[in-house]
Amino acid sequence: MTTMQRVFFRLFSAVLILAALPAVSQHPSETSPLLRQGNFFTEEQALEKLKEYGATFSTAPEWQARAARIRQGILEGTGLSPLPPKCALQPVFTSKRDYDGYSVQNVAFESLPGVFVTGSLYTPRHGKAPFSGILCTHGHWSKPEDYGRFRPDMQKRCVTLARMGAVVLSIDMVGYGEMRQYGWEHKHPQALKLQLWNAIRSIDFLLTQQVDPKRIAVTGASGGGTQSFMLTAVDDRIAVSVPVVMVSAHFFGGCVCESGMPVHQSATHETNNVEIAACAAPRPMLLISDGADWTQNNTDVEVPYIRRIYKLMKAEKNLEHIHLAEEGHDYGYSKRIGAYRFLAKHLKLTLKGIELPDGNFDESPVVLETYEQLLVFGDKNPLPNHAVRGNDAVKW
Repeated sequence: MTTMQRVFFRLFSAVLILAALPAVSQHPSETSPLLRQGNFFTEEQALEKLKEYGATFSTAPEWQARAARIRQGILEGTGLSPLPPKCALQPVFTSKRDYDGYSVQNVAFESLPGVFVTGSLYTPRHGKAPFSGILCTHGHWSKPEDYGRFRPDMQKRCVTLARMGAVVLSIDMVGYGEMRQYGWEHKHPQALKLQLWNAIRSIDFLLTQQVDPKRIAVTGASGGGTQSFMLTAVDDRIAVSVPVVMVSAHFFGGCVCESGMPVHQSATHETNNVEIAACAAPRPMLLISDGADWTQNNTDVEVPYIRRIYKLMKAEKNLEHIHLAEEGHDYGYSKRIGAYRFLAKHLKLTLKGIELPDGNFDESPVVLETYEQLLVFGDKNPLPNHAVRGNDAVKW
């Protein structure tokens, strides 16, 4: 790729990213002095902030104390401190479809009374329980028929991981997927609160599916990457995390579901997404970045900061990074390959029949299902009468 082609590629990728993201204020002080949204800092300002944060700890206990305050800041900022009581999940399952090495069925469960989380559950057809469990989160896409858990790249990821021996759950973001037609909105002031709570309850659900509680992972790209590191920061049950194309020192998320509540700053703490991701330490984490978005500096800026923390925690071998300078903002094939290898390594998954002799991965057994096939509710399986229909009706 020539220099001119590379410049054009980055500009074109940036346009696509911005077109898919919900609009947020680039001047958070206009709405709340505690919100840090979008490109809150310049890259130079972000570097200075990292130096400032890094000067506050030099030992593992000092970092652990800072990490504990960051976690508490997330929970307080989302209004999840203390955590709400956990209601019965009351799961709903559709019929199971069996394919080559895996099965899939549509599922829903209640994260709060009447608040249904909809998703797709992929399970191995071979192997012995307990299995590893993986939560797959998704980012923002503009076309309802082609986003989230319905996208081909998400189905390929989930199916391949299930064929590798994991129970995989892919969930809809708040206001995305089929619940959107029942009155749920994504651009809601408390979207981050419910989305994080839904992710926590998703782990509860996975643990009812013959999943080993010590082998649970989360991975997602873009807004799904934010969900991945937010969940990992506050939930110690996550053993392995793979946030893709999202960890940045200067960018704080482009949607209210990522930065619409004061999780980065309060009267008693200040942080950024780099440190929130670092709260995973010493647990294994793979960062995947690209050359066309806010992760383009990961190799020189964000990863060295996180590596220092892993080194303090004597777990440097648990941190890995893949930078794809010629690629853009997605969870494409080469990014999935990196995630497959890392998750197989740390979750004891098999690559037999998946990784080919030339190093490529075989995703050809994946049967791409239609939007209609992946719906939980419909004429034959109606949404229960007690279901909450809309964000403002939620009772915490």
